Amino acid sequence: MIAVAQASAGLTTAVTEGHYVTGVLRFAVVFFAIWWAWMNFTWFASAYDPDDVPYRLWVLVQITGSLILAAGIPPASETGDLRVVTWGYVVLRTALAVLWLRVARSDPRRRRTALRFAAGVAGCQVGWVCTLLLPDAARLAAIAVLIAAEVSVPVWAQSAGMTPWHPRHIAERYELFVLIVLGESVAAASEAVRDSFGRAHDAAALYLLAGGGLLIVFGMWWLYFAKPAHTLLATTHQGHRKRFTWAYGHYLVFAAAAAEGAGLAAYAELVTRHCVDPFSPSVAGAAVTVPLAVFLITVWTIHVRPHPHGRVERFVFPAGTVAVLGAAWFPAPALVAGLLTAALVTVVTVAGGTRLVRR
Repeated sequence: MIAVAQASAGLTTAVTEGHYVTGVLRFAVVFFAIWWAWMNFTWFASAYDPDDVPYRLWVLVQITGSLILAAGIPPASETGDLRVVTWGYVVLRTALAVLWLRVARSDPRRRRTALRFAAGVAGCQVGWVCTLLLPDAARLAAIAVLIAAEVSVPVWAQSAGMTPWHPRHIAERYELFVLIVLGESVAAASEAVRDSFGRAHDAAALYLLAGGGLLIVFGMWWLYFAKPAHTLLATTHQGHRKRFTWAYGHYLVFAAAAAEGAGLAAYAELVTRHCVDPFSPSVAGAAVTVPLAVFLITVWTIHVRPHPHGRVERFVFPAGTVAVLGAAWFPAPALVAGLLTAALVTVVTVAGGTRLVRR
């Protein structure tokens, strides 16, 4: 996805230039816009997908909005200018509000739910447009309020009645997005390493980075797909709070996976010795290990732990997360973190296989 790649590249630039806090905040806001628009349409399409002419036209409007959003990510990441991102997001979300109005007309049983969705989504878009008129000092607080309002809309709307979503379809869409984001991470890291060859003072460090990066991404993929999501979702039809926790928690899963690619690319910049002074080796190591740690602990909390598990799995994910964070202070943090992730994969696989045999 273009937008994910742009957000990852913006985070890389911010970290290498020493703008850690502002870079992470801008990445978090931009990635929220990407993730939230995608997630809402995913759940909508699982419940209502007539594939008629009006539906296809409104989907094209949403694609247009996503392209506008992607075009606005570079200025948002570099200077905090959210105008283009906001307009692209508003186009995306307004199109979804119109689709909910179509549902209200065609599905009388869930009319209240659809109207709540349409009103909530449209109201939030008015708020986003109004933020463009606010002074810079008040804009961050307004963004925080609007994000809280956005994530509250599905909870409020579906309290009037659940939409007929399909667990296997939702799980498949989330899995595909994980693959897309991990693919973008691999692409970002590969491009950074390729560009660094010939300019680096220590080519061996680049080889260690490349090997560690592959182990990290492969391990993230393996651990996420260690448990089937659709079986978990199928058992939470009566537990709406667990379903929302799973769905919303994936923001950290996706964002961490995208940030991992940015961290690997930032570390490649350190190896080339063309970064600014504040970019120390420990910061570079943290850029690699912190996103991985967030990914591991979030996957364990929302995706692995709710399944039946043994004692080993109960402790190995938190222990592995702590160990990965400590890898930031090693001379080759990517390789150490990759080896720790591979060890975690091995333990989880052996423990899971043993439990299956006992059954």
